[in-house]
Amino acid sequence: MALKGIKVIELSGLAPAPFCGMTLSDFGASVLRIDKPRTQLDIDTLARGKKSAAIDIKQPEGAKILKQLCSQADVLIEPYQEGVMEKLGLGPEILLKDNAKLIYARLSGYGHTGQFSSKAGHDINYLAISGILSVLGNFGSNPLPPINLLADFCGGGLMCALGICLALYVRTQTGEGQIIDTSMVEGSAYLGSWLWTSRSIKSLPLWTQPRGKNMLDGGAPFYNTYVTKDGKYMAVGSIEPKFYSELLKGLGLKEEDCPHFDNWSETHKKFTRIFATKTQQEWCQIFDKLDACVTPVLSLQEASSFAHNCSLETFMEDSVKQMSIPRPAPKLSKSSFIPSLIQPIIGQHSEEVLLELGYTRKEIVELVKKAVVETSGTKAKL
Repeated sequence: MALKGIKVIELSGLAPAPFCGMTLSDFGASVLRIDKPRTQLDIDTLARGKKSAAIDIKQPEGAKILKQLCSQADVLIEPYQEGVMEKLGLGPEILLKDNAKLIYARLSGYGHTGQFSSKAGHDINYLAISGILSVLGNFGSNPLPPINLLADFCGGGLMCALGICLALYVRTQTGEGQIIDTSMVEGSAYLGSWLWTSRSIKSLPLWTQPRGKNMLDGGAPFYNTYVTKDGKYMAVGSIEPKFYSELLKGLGLKEEDCPHFDNWSETHKKFTRIFATKTQQEWCQIFDKLDACVTPVLSLQEASSFAHNCSLETFMEDSVKQMSIPRPAPKLSKSSFIPSLIQPIIGQHSEEVLLELGYTRKEIVELVKKAVVETSGTKAKL
C-alpha cells in the first residue's frame, strides 16, 4: 500500500478527477469524494474504494465543512474552472493558510491562467489546441480523437496523479504542500513530446507526409490493422527488418515482391487480400510461432480471457458489476495492494465524516434540513 495514510479529498467531477482519485485509492490512499446534494444520477464508475459525503459547498456552512476536512487532509483534487473555488472562499491561498502541508491539485481543461482558463471544453477541444489532434486520423479524413482517453485520462487524470505523488515526495523534504495546476492541454502536449522531437530526425522521416500517410499513423503496411476472414482484425507492427521478414514469412510472401520501404500502397493491398483469407484464430496459430510483432485485435470482453493477460493477472473480477476490469498498474514488488471494488452511494458516509469532525447528531439533522448535507438515507425524504 504505497500511499497508505494519505488522506485525499476529491471534489466530484467527470472522468479526469474520478480517475485521478481512483488511481490514488487503488494504491492505498484514503479518498473521500465530496458530492453535490440532490444529485439524481450517479454516473461516476471510477469511485471504487472511496467514501462519499454529499455537501453543498456553495452554502457557507458547506464551505466551512470542506475547510475543516481540508485542514486535516493531505491532498485536495479540485476539477473546476478558474475562479470557481475562489468565489466560494475555498481557493488555495485560504486552504493552504489553514493547512500548510496541503497539496492543492487543480485539474482542468485549459489550466487556471491564460486566455481560455474560464472557458468550457472537452477532451476533443484540449487535444485540438495541444496540436495532438491534428496528427490523428486517416488520410483524406477529418482528424479523429481516440475516444476521450488522451486528454481526459492521460493528459488529465494520470498527469494530475503524477503531480500529486511528486508533491508528496517534495513535502517529505520541505514539510510544505503546494498548488498543482494540471491542464489537460499541457498534459496532452507533454504526452506528445516525441511527436515534436522526432520531427528533427532527418534520417528517419516519420512525419513528413500528410496525416495517415506516415510510418506510424496508418500509412505503412507494416504498421496497420487488417480484417480477417471472420470479420475480426490482426494488428501488425513489423517495423524493424527482422520482424518484417518474419511477417512476410507468415504471409507466404517474398521481400522482393513487397519491399520494406517502397510501394506501400501496393503492399498494403497484398496484405489486405491475404489477411482476409484466414480467420483471426488461424492467423494467431501462425504468428504465435513467429516473432513478427503481429497480434490479434481483442475486444474488451476478449482481452480479459487472453492467455497472456491471464498469466499476468492483468484483469480482476468485479463481483459487484459482474465483469472483468483492469487491475491497477504498474505492479510494485514490495507494495502490493488489492483495491476495494465497492462503490459508495452518494452521501453514504456524510454522517460518519461529520461525526469525525466533531458535529453532533442534532447538528447533522439541522444541516440535512437546510440541504447543506445529504446522507444516503435522506434522499427519499427530501
